[in-house]
Amino acid sequence: MKSAITICLVPEAQRGPFVFHDGIEAGCHAAAEAGFDAVEIFPGTAEEFPASKLPLLLKENSLSVAAVGTGAGWLKQRLSLTDADHEKRARGIQFISALIDTAGEYNAPAIIGSMQGQSTDATKRAEALQLLAEGLGTLADRAQSHGQVLLYEPLNRYETNLLNTQEAAAQFLVENNLVQRGVRLLCDLFHMNIEEPNVPESIQRVSTIHPDIIGHVHWADSNRRAMGLGHTNSQAIYQALVTAGYEQYLAAEVFPFPSATDAANQTIQSIKTCESS
Repeated sequence: MKSAITICLVPEAQRGPFVFHDGIEAGCHAAAEAGFDAVEIFPGTAEEFPASKLPLLLKENSLSVAAVGTGAGWLKQRLSLTDADHEKRARGIQFISALIDTAGEYNAPAIIGSMQGQSTDATKRAEALQLLAEGLGTLADRAQSHGQVLLYEPLNRYETNLLNTQEAAAQFLVENNLVQRGVRLLCDLFHMNIEEPNVPESIQRVSTIHPDIIGHVHWADSNRRAMGLGHTNSQAIYQALVTAGYEQYLAAEVFPFPSATDAANQTIQSIKTCESS
């Protein structure tokens, strides 16, 4: 498996679970110094993406782009795929589509997490899930035009009331023919520690639903700090991913605790420990 670490370029997300917050140059240099293979970037918009600087930074630091987040569309504009307002849903699709195009230039997928939205009094659960399926399908087609998958991230109950477990999300993707269209699960271990009775078993179950359904992993401990600073059994999870045939990124979407450098080094060490066990 490959390693990745998060760089946040959104000032409004300064307190969010991202390791580096000091710009794309500093983030890329720090990621390379810690020994990561790639960076996962959280930009404000596609227009704000550091396209003029990034290619040279990636080359100089021997890095790739693991994924691009879209959550600023929810954080800053309250856009989602399940909003009752058709115009706002269309704006959400447009916002994500632009980031899919941007990510595709770096051979990377985009992530749908907080922009999935939730059911409300105005949008009941069945309707919200139908809107989610339609939105994911449209965006997956856009991603496939770049030869990329689309990453869908189930969130815990405090962030959405749609699909909270990996198995529920996997069944939803299969039943709506979304796996066939290129949608993959993003397994975030922080959310899984809240919702799953047994994280390794959940990974094994979804891999039996579809062998290639896991497309990305957020490598975070139970307290959303770097792996090894909480009570997650990282070795059991790593082995479950190996058994499932997962070969993509373990990405540190974690708090920079006690510092960004410490979080980066702890993440790399946790991966190396799992690889050697």
